[in-house]
Amino acid sequence: MSELWNAPVAHQPIFREVTVPGSKSITNRAFILAALAESPSVLKDPLVSRDTHLMGAALRSMGIGVELIGDDVHITPGPLRGGSVDCGLAGTVMRFTPAVAAFASGDVRFDGDPYARKRPMTEILDGLRALGVEITGDGLPFTVHGTGSALGGVVEIDASSSSQFVSGLLLAGARFEQGITVKHTGASLPSMPHIEMTVDMLRLAGVEVTSQETEWTVNPGPILGCTWMIEPDLSNATPFLAAAAVTGGVVRIPHWPLRTTQPGDVIRDILDRMGCEVDLYSEGPTYTLQVRGPQRRDLKGISLDMSDIGELAPTVAALAALASTPSELTGIAHLRGHETNRLAALTTEINKLGGTCEELGDGLRITPAPLHGGEWNSYDDHRMATAGAIIGLAVEGVSVENIGTTAKTLPGFEHMWADMVRG
Repeated sequence: MSELWNAPVAHQPIFREVTVPGSKSITNRAFILAALAESPSVLKDPLVSRDTHLMGAALRSMGIGVELIGDDVHITPGPLRGGSVDCGLAGTVMRFTPAVAAFASGDVRFDGDPYARKRPMTEILDGLRALGVEITGDGLPFTVHGTGSALGGVVEIDASSSSQFVSGLLLAGARFEQGITVKHTGASLPSMPHIEMTVDMLRLAGVEVTSQETEWTVNPGPILGCTWMIEPDLSNATPFLAAAAVTGGVVRIPHWPLRTTQPGDVIRDILDRMGCEVDLYSEGPTYTLQVRGPQRRDLKGISLDMSDIGELAPTVAALAALASTPSELTGIAHLRGHETNRLAALTTEINKLGGTCEELGDGLRITPAPLHGGEWNSYDDHRMATAGAIIGLAVEGVSVENIGTTAKTLPGFEHMWADMVRG
């Protein structure tokens, strides 16, 4: 049993400015593009966390130069070779690096944490096979038998369980001899903003991409080395903004991007609808987001289709459990295949503390109920852990199991959180 962390209670409104490290989604996409580029790249102010350490180690294993200099990561591409990749629980590692391994001269073996072996992988592996890549295995562990090149062409996949299947193919698309065309065949496609992020970053690297609603074509050609400016991770910012909503205080996040493809930006609209005052204002060359929570801590419930913003579901579910009116969060059936089955986990943990959370076919229905203290299990899932911390602000005696799992995307979260509560 992991050590329990006593979530600090906020006995008064929180007033705090919190600086959030770089985006994991942008950092790991930049890693892949830099590894496949024709010249060196620099990642400015990237996230340094377990997920990004795993990505860097994966690329080093295949012969890429990865060096941390100050706050920046310098990446030197080179001939790719066989190696061994530890995916941990990182979806971006297990779904983005197999396409890189296709261009290695030798076998690349992949494995990860025990739960990672349960995460969906078949679509990305079958997609690579259809593009001419030889692979042994249908899920972790598996081996990519790299030959230094791959033909490419047209591939149809069902990405209903993860948009990362599409991004994982597109990021390496320009290296295939014929380029690639990816067609999504499923009924739904979650987290579309993450695919838009991938397309935008490909274009910044000089790659020609055309896209339709469920079809993307990447033309063959060079990938340019770039200096990547990494935005703050807006999804990691959401628990801190939630602290303002829960306590009736004010939390400010500096360097908030004015325009972004990060799904976390939608938190502005969500908190506004739940009764907060939300302002984005200029401070010199950058912007700061400020959230003021409702007085008397009177949060409103919300009905929300979260199909494009599923990663925010644990934060919003925690807020909904503390709201004064019911909430219904839908479009998130795919969360059953994340670091844990997040729908079942949120239902179990909210109800353990006296809440009323019902798991739906594609989401959650949360009805206000008095909450009490107790143990909140994290399931080794960073966003489950932060959801428990949010509830602990308003409920005495909440103990979060394995708060250290937040190091996956935000090392030191528990210290940042305690500092914020202390003011």
